[in-house]
Amino acid sequence: MTLDDLMYKPGLLAGKRYLVTGGGSGLGRVMSEALVLLGATVYICGRRESVLEDTARELSAAAGPQGGRAVGVACDIRKEEQITAMLDRVWADGGAIDGLVNNAAGNFVSRTEDLSPRGFDAIANIVFRGSFMMTLDCGKRWLAEGRSAAVVSILTTWVWNGSAFTVPSAMSKAGLHAMTQSLAVEWAGRGIRFNAIAPGLFPTEGMSARLNPGGGEHKTEGNPMDRNGRMPELANLAVLLLGPGADYINGQTIAIDGGQYQATGGNFSRMRSWTGEDWQRARENIAGQDAKDRRQRLA
Repeated sequence: MTLDDLMYKPGLLAGKRYLVTGGGSGLGRVMSEALVLLGATVYICGRRESVLEDTARELSAAAGPQGGRAVGVACDIRKEEQITAMLDRVWADGGAIDGLVNNAAGNFVSRTEDLSPRGFDAIANIVFRGSFMMTLDCGKRWLAEGRSAAVVSILTTWVWNGSAFTVPSAMSKAGLHAMTQSLAVEWAGRGIRFNAIAPGLFPTEGMSARLNPGGGEHKTEGNPMDRNGRMPELANLAVLLLGPGADYINGQTIAIDGGQYQATGGNFSRMRSWTGEDWQRARENIAGQDAKDRRQRLA
C-alpha cells in the first residue's frame, strides 16, 4: 500500500496515536499500515512478539521520514492483567491514545454439534470478552483524563442475521455490535465515539485456512460486484471512522462487502450441503493451520 491507495492528504494523522489489536497480520496489519502512512504512531498488539516486531519494523520503514511509526506490544487480550500492563506501557510512551481498533479475532467453521467448550471459549474469550475488557480499560483511562477518543470494532454482517457453522463467532460479534451501540450513547457526551465495520470477503492466509478449509479460491458467486474486497478500501473506511472530519458518525456498523449481505445473507448457510467427509477434511485443514500457528509462536 502507498499513499496513492488512500483518499486522504499526507500527514492527516500526524501526532495521533492508535492501538490496533491483532495488528501484526491480516486486516489489522492493513489498517495499521494506513494509519502509519498518514503520520500516526500505531501500537500493534498480538500474541506473537516476533511477528509484531517484524511488522512494526516493516511498516515504519515503508512510511518513510514523513510518515508515522509502528510499535509492537505483545499482549494476550484474553488475560486482563496483560491488557493493563500493555496499556500502562503505551500510555507511558507518550500519553493517551486517540483511538482503539478492536480487530483481534478467532474463527473457524464447524458443525455446532461438534463444538467443545474449549472450542467455544477459544473464540468467545478473544472476540467478545477480550475486546470488551480492552475497551473498558481504555475507556476508564479516557474518562478519567477527560480525553476524546474513537473506538472501531471489526465485526461481520452476521451480527444482523447470525451464521450457521460459525455460531461462537456470530454470538461474540453480535455482542460487540451491542457494545458499540450501547457505549455510543453512554459515552458520546463525554467525547468517546463508537463505530464498527462489517467486512465482507477480504482474503487473508489465516482466514482462508479456517473459513475456507476446503481449499481453492474464495468464490465470489452471488456478490453483486463479483469480486472480493481490496485492502485499501477497508483501510480508507477505518481511517474515516478514526480520524478527524467525521466526528458526527457514532453508533454505526457499516458493511463493506459489495452488497453481499443484501444478496445472499453473507454467511455460511451454503455449508448445509456438506457431507461428513467434507467436514472431516475441514477439521484436518484447520488443525494443520493451528499447528502451523503454534510453530510460528514458538519460533
